[in-house]
Amino acid sequence: MDTTRIIYGKSNPLKRELARQLRREMTPAERRLWEHLRRSQLDGLHFRRQQVIDGYIADFYCHEVGLVVEVDGGIHAQQRDWDAQRDAVLGARQLAILRFRNEQVFTELTWVLDEIRRVAAERRRPTPQPPP
Repeated sequence: MDTTRIIYGKSNPLKRELARQLRREMTPAERRLWEHLRRSQLDGLHFRRQQVIDGYIADFYCHEVGLVVEVDGGIHAQQRDWDAQRDAVLGARQLAILRFRNEQVFTELTWVLDEIRRVAAERRRPTPQPPP
C-alpha cells in the first residue's frame, strides 16, 4: 500500500486550519463514532480524525490498515461527483474507503463498527508469499 505521500504536517496551511476547525466542530454523528474509535479502542486500531490526505480531509483515517471512514450527512447527496473524484484520488493510494450515513451511525452503530472491523481485518491479512 502506497502511503508515502500522506500528508501530516506539510499540507496547505489553510487546509490544516480547516482540519483543526472540523475537529473542534464535529457533527453529532462524527462525535458518536469517534467515541468508539479514539484511543485505539476498536481492535487496537489507531484512528486519526480529520486527516489531510493529498489535499482532501478524511473524517477518520487508520494508517496501519490504510482505511478511511467517512460519515456522510445530507450534503453528500448534492456533491456525488466531488466525492467520486475524492474517492478516486484516495483509492489510487490503495486506501479502502468506508462510507456511512449519519443515520446509520445513530441507528446501526454496532453494524458500522463491525464493518470497520471486518475491512480492517481483511486489510491486516498478510499477503501470500510465493513458494521458494
